[in-house]
Amino acid sequence: MHHSPHARTRRRATSVLALAAVLALGATACGGSAGPASGDQPVAEVSGATDREQGTVLDRPFEKPDLVLTGTDGQEYDFVTETRGKPTLLYFGYTHCPDICPLTMGNIAVAESKLTPEEREELQVVFVTTDPERDTPEELGAWLKGVAPGAVGLTGDFATIQAGARTLGISIDPPEKTADGEIVSTHGSQVLFFSPEDDKAHVLYTEDVPEATYARDLPKLVEGELP
Repeated sequence: MHHSPHARTRRRATSVLALAAVLALGATACGGSAGPASGDQPVAEVSGATDREQGTVLDRPFEKPDLVLTGTDGQEYDFVTETRGKPTLLYFGYTHCPDICPLTMGNIAVAESKLTPEEREELQVVFVTTDPERDTPEELGAWLKGVAPGAVGLTGDFATIQAGARTLGISIDPPEKTADGEIVSTHGSQVLFFSPEDDKAHVLYTEDVPEATYARDLPKLVEGELP
């Protein structure tokens, strides 16, 4: 069946608007809100309606960000190299976050604990701090041990972290001090899943996704299947 250029344009516009809605849903983060990142990052697309408690499959997946940071063991960690060919969940947040970050990482950790030992070995969960000045490797390691013991924690240069997040459409602002003296980090709260099949991000989860969704999806994701 032949489709007119106008019809294709309308579908594309709908996809882009749907993605913007998903990014907005995942943008309310610790210490305020951060909308979709601006700049020349690639545009991902989704088709149709989205359910804020389910993962969203991207029509146009994201490439892995070029992030070379420091792990909780103090050693260099190249995100692209270390996670190549492995099912990977990536999340940006910080240890002093009072709500969204521990809840999101906790939900993933509980769901991960329900996998078989072999599946847990395959799945890579990576947490990148948005507050690297306070989140030293030691601080980050101690926090993850209590919240998500199986996760990899990364810290490093803020500009590098911010630029890497931007390529995924995730906005991160430099930590700032509020009027009451509290330091907050405003960041997009999306979780992205990178498939072992092509090392691209095919699924986006917002902060509203419950543990039950991760528990249902993770066995499929480990096998390279989409939810």
